[in-house]
This record gives sequence, structure tokens and C-alpha cells, in this order.
Amino acid sequence: MELFGLIGIKDIIDILIVATILFYIYKIMKESGTLNIFLGVLSFIIIWFVASVFLKMELTGRILDKFMNIGLLILVIIFQEQIKRFLVEIGSHRRWRFVHNMFRHRSADNKQQAEWIMPIVYACLNMSKSKTGALIVIKGLLSLENYAQSGDIIDAAINSRLIENIFFKNSPLHDGAMIVSDGRIRAAGCILPVSHDANVPKQLGLRHRSALGMSQASDALSIIVSEETGNISIACNGKLSLRLSSTDLEARINQFVNLTAERKA
Repeated sequence: MELFGLIGIKDIIDILIVATILFYIYKIMKESGTLNIFLGVLSFIIIWFVASVFLKMELTGRILDKFMNIGLLILVIIFQEQIKRFLVEIGSHRRWRFVHNMFRHRSADNKQQAEWIMPIVYACLNMSKSKTGALIVIKGLLSLENYAQSGDIIDAAINSRLIENIFFKNSPLHDGAMIVSDGRIRAAGCILPVSHDANVPKQLGLRHRSALGMSQASDALSIIVSEETGNISIACNGKLSLRLSSTDLEARINQFVNLTAERKA
């Protein structure tokens, strides 16, 4: 009973804040395939806390303190993409939606969205029939400019013929990824980060691993058309969805675009 008497409202709020932060870090690390690193860092922090605070081990505590000071900077450098995603996740979480709704005017632009979504769907369907490999990345909230600069900047309106020409087998841009930003084709022939997730089926090739890697490094949605099978797949939030129909593809893109618009508002 004495323990409950020492815990106040401020302590409960403090615990909830820390638990929430750890939950979101765990979620993002799991999606990015770096969960083992997160668990290793968490274990190191627990050992440091026990040695320094509870056991009062001065020598061990001082050594671990040095590692903590240097390690924080190293972690920021290593996990800069995950930190960006964490900040975006916190800043645009659905719990804040009621605040956003108080200060914004609703404007439906689903018609404009459909105008550039459907050409992507038609192009993917045609490339699926001809077994033309393709990799299309649709930007979320996080900037993809670094990846766009690795290819050729196009900045063109989206239409299915242009997409099919970009991924035509004899095209110099067909091996890279195409990046869609703000309803326009930003760049093509782009180089994406490759996922090294051991759970990816071995029959999936470099396009699928690149799409998964992009979904782990950013909040973008990636569409893959397999050159071997013609199957259409999607990578988003660190997960692959395989063998989608054109209807499923359209629904998933619409869902992603609407959710991104809500988070941005």
C-alpha cells in the first residue's frame, strides 16, 4: 500500500509517455527490419541502468557512461531514417486528428487523385500481361528527393503510355525505380535501398527487395510488377502484399493516398 501512496498522477503520466515512446520505436524498428538492433540497444541501456543506479558499480558505470555518450550520436547517424519516421508518426498520428479538424477546411479532391491513380493501375495491368518488370514508388510524407537524384529527373504528368515506355525492356531507365511525387512522375531509373530481411521468399528478386527496402526506409508505397511471373505486388510499412489484382491495386493506392492526405492535413 505504501508503494501506491508514493506514486502520483505525474509519475503515471511519466510512465505512460515512456511506454508510448518505446512502443512507437519498437513498431518502427520492426517494420524497418532492425528490431534485433533495437533489442540489443535496449538491453545495453538496462545493464547500464542497473550497474550505475542500483548496484552503484563506479568503474563499470563510468565505462558504460562513456559508451552512452558516444553511442547516442552513433545511433542518431545510423537510424536517421527511422528517427524521421518516428517524428512523422508522432506528429501525424490519428489521435491528433481532432486538433487538425479544428483548424483546417475540408476539401474533397478524390477526382484529382483518381486522374493520376488510374493511369498507374492501367500501366501496371498492361505490363503484367506482357511480363514487363516495373518498380513504381509513390511518395508519402517523407521526402524521396535523395532517391530521385540517383536517377533521371523527369517531372512529367502521369499517363500509362509514358510509364510503359519508361519500363520497356530496351529503355535505359527500365532497370531502376520510378518515383511519383505530388501526382507527377518525379524521376525514373532511381536506385533504392535493398532489404536484407531473411523472411523474404527466395523466389522474389531484386525489385521486390528494393521495394521492401524503400518501405522500411520511408513511408512510401512501392508497386512491383514481376518480370518472371507478371504478378503485381505492393510493399508498404515494411510488409509485402503479393499477387494483387487490378482492383486490389487501385484500392490500395487510393487507401494510401487518402491516409497520406489525412496525415498531412
